[in-house]
Amino acid sequence: MGLLQDVATHPVAQQFQAFGMATQIALVLGGVIALSVGVHIAKQLLFKNPNEPPMVFSIFPFIGSTVTYGMDPPTFFRTNREKHGDVFTFILLGKKTTVAVGPAGNDFILNGKLKDVNAEEIYTPLTTPVFGRDVVYDCPNAKLMEQKKFMKIALTTEAFRSYVPIISGEVKNYFKKNPAFKGESGMVNVPKHMAEITIFTASHALQGQNVRNRFDESLASLYHDLDMGFSPINFMLHWAPLPWNRRRDHAQKTIAKIYMDIIKERRAKGDDGTEFDMMKHLMNSTYKDGTPVPDHETAHMLIALLMAGQHSSSSTSSWIMLRLAQNPEICEELYQEQVKNLGADLPDLTYEDLAKLPLNQHVVKETLRLHAPIHSILRAVKSPMPVPGTNYVIPTTHTLLSAPGVSASDPAYFPNPEVWDCHRWEADSPNAPTIVRNDASVEDEEKIDYGYGAVSKGAASPYLPFGAGRHRCIGEQFANLQLQTIIAETVRLFKLSNIDRSRKLVGTDYQSLFSRPLEPAFIRWERRD
Repeated sequence: MGLLQDVATHPVAQQFQAFGMATQIALVLGGVIALSVGVHIAKQLLFKNPNEPPMVFSIFPFIGSTVTYGMDPPTFFRTNREKHGDVFTFILLGKKTTVAVGPAGNDFILNGKLKDVNAEEIYTPLTTPVFGRDVVYDCPNAKLMEQKKFMKIALTTEAFRSYVPIISGEVKNYFKKNPAFKGESGMVNVPKHMAEITIFTASHALQGQNVRNRFDESLASLYHDLDMGFSPINFMLHWAPLPWNRRRDHAQKTIAKIYMDIIKERRAKGDDGTEFDMMKHLMNSTYKDGTPVPDHETAHMLIALLMAGQHSSSSTSSWIMLRLAQNPEICEELYQEQVKNLGADLPDLTYEDLAKLPLNQHVVKETLRLHAPIHSILRAVKSPMPVPGTNYVIPTTHTLLSAPGVSASDPAYFPNPEVWDCHRWEADSPNAPTIVRNDASVEDEEKIDYGYGAVSKGAASPYLPFGAGRHRCIGEQFANLQLQTIIAETVRLFKLSNIDRSRKLVGTDYQSLFSRPLEPAFIRWERRD
């Protein structure tokens, strides 16, 4: 009692008691925060683990480097790679996150074995509210592989041949009917229009006329709301009644209902039409155990299929148009390439025509190099993982992060990497890549089948715009075809330039996990004679 009485009568205690309740609480909380910050800093400076990668210094324990990473991930990666090397750790929303960059880092993470790395645990808080339950990461990996195999029926050469006229028709029809493209010239916020064009072309090509007829401009807006559900904060707050989550949930329910209504109509009518479409295929598909694909899974897979292409193709097509406006001479080269290789009368585009337009292909390739939609690929660590060539062992308490964009902008592989040069992909270019493996055009690479068909096994490449390993994007060939067709039809109709005729380029929006141009991003179009 004597000690307690001494404490209670101490001048500091008496002064503390003289404060109001709110001030007392604020002082206590401030003390706790100061203590936790002190402990956090001391751990970083005094208790380094030689068997773990170097830690990016931060002041606040839970926040760590979340803010600086989220504002500009490429700059964050580049700065810390220069300081710490190819492997380093930072705190992201309270979680130690280990980054491994460069071709070796790409291979270490993206080609990791299923027993060592896991994508489902990381991504299901983000993807399940967007796609819906029982698909993609909201199911066991074996089931996901079966679902990806279902999707591949729409990604054959025969299917691609049918897609080019569909995509061409959609693009021409859009430019003909949209009020923003009336007259001889004008200015447009290009991301808005590219979002609409990509959703119309993808929905028609991949899911058929029946589905396309239900889509209008409002659907592009709904898919944008779905995309914003991929905000990094939703790794923790996917359940919270935040404004973007409310919009995400409304969009998911609205789009799922559209699909479910079409499925019910088609089952009631006994649809026996001859047109191929993904909905019909999924409605009649069966898992290996004999279970038919439930209708709600069909609807959710259709959302995932369109979403997977929407966020990447929408962003990439916007960057392409912005780059062509920045470099109007390339826009003219693309037009002349068609005149030379396809004929001055510019006949309707075919699948075979795209192979005759190498510069058209290179524009897509170069834009994906500098503006790959996905800047960070995350994996949960399931067993301690030794990093080849180092003493580091990544513990199961860490998350792994792959950033292929780092090597895609590395001067060791791409001379003058900051320059958008679509001619660098020509063999005699001074900016030609020094080493690029695992390109979709390379046919002699070793293949592996994870359960949905053979894909390239290699991941040790500096150029991986579509990822690698078992979760490599299965839609990369469709995306290339879609983007090449959109470019070809656009340059046939228009000359593009920046509004002020300058070489300026807009910045990048990193609010979502999928980067896109900052809006508004206006360009000038001028109709060709």
